[in-house]
Amino acid sequence: MIPCEYQILIAILLDQLLGDPRWLPHPVRLIGAACLGCERITRAVLPPLAAGVCTVALVLGLTGATTWAVIAGATLIHPWLGNAVGILLLYTTIAARDLIKHSRQVYAALATSDLVEARRRVGMIVGRDTANLNGERVARAAVESVAESMVDGVTAPLFFAVLGGPMAAMLYKAINTMDSMFGYKNERYRSFGWAAARLDDLANFVPARITSLMVPAAAFLLRLDPKGSLFILLRDRLRHASPNSGHTEAAVAGALGVQLGGANLYFGQMVDKPTIGEATRPIEPRDILQANRLMLLSSALTLLAFLVLRHQCLALQTYFSP
Repeated sequence: MIPCEYQILIAILLDQLLGDPRWLPHPVRLIGAACLGCERITRAVLPPLAAGVCTVALVLGLTGATTWAVIAGATLIHPWLGNAVGILLLYTTIAARDLIKHSRQVYAALATSDLVEARRRVGMIVGRDTANLNGERVARAAVESVAESMVDGVTAPLFFAVLGGPMAAMLYKAINTMDSMFGYKNERYRSFGWAAARLDDLANFVPARITSLMVPAAAFLLRLDPKGSLFILLRDRLRHASPNSGHTEAAVAGALGVQLGGANLYFGQMVDKPTIGEATRPIEPRDILQANRLMLLSSALTLLAFLVLRHQCLALQTYFSP
């Protein structure tokens, strides 16, 4: 049996080597299909709030049962096959390379002054309207995407992998997928998506805070602004609609010395969000690359912190066990 730590490291290596090949069947797509199927069933017999709660329970049950069955079946064939399947499942929960790939495509378009392509590329990773963004706002959107996605795309799956291996990581991806599908504050999902959104907030609570504390350390190692990162983190971490996203966004804004947030257009309507950080200078395309470096190093330091905490907990458990 390969230890959990080595499984996680191999999964990270696979993500850095392969990213998310479109030809490879991805579990998240199956989870998404399960979400839609469960939504249809529960909405037909229950009011929206109860239907949303039942959908969350059904999707988590299906995800957990399927993950267990696949790994257990592979292990029955051969223990090494069970390890391999577990590592592959872990690999699918990590999205660091794809996050870097998409943001670098935005940078490349801005670097060649192709604003139309830059708007199209950034529109693939953010929810705001991008058709009329200028170069600075495109760069800001890309930096914000990297800063926010650091947790749900990288460190939160790693946190749950450290806690409970592939099973826990897949359950987290199910929670995150349900939030992305149901967590809208519109008429259709305001009540139905409540349970998915609140569960996602709870799942990201600890990873977001530990990750945000690693950003100043990463900023120090990258010779950015660790003091500014910590100061803006402490000051602006709650200036966000999400109880979690503002933490890493604030830490990244402080490290880069830029201002994120502010007014954006969503579905034709202007939404004025609080600003995060200080506008000491305009955001530049190179800030996208700096944000990527911050994300990678912060994620590595966060994983190290998770593994140290795991080791200490296991040591305490051994010490106090009879």
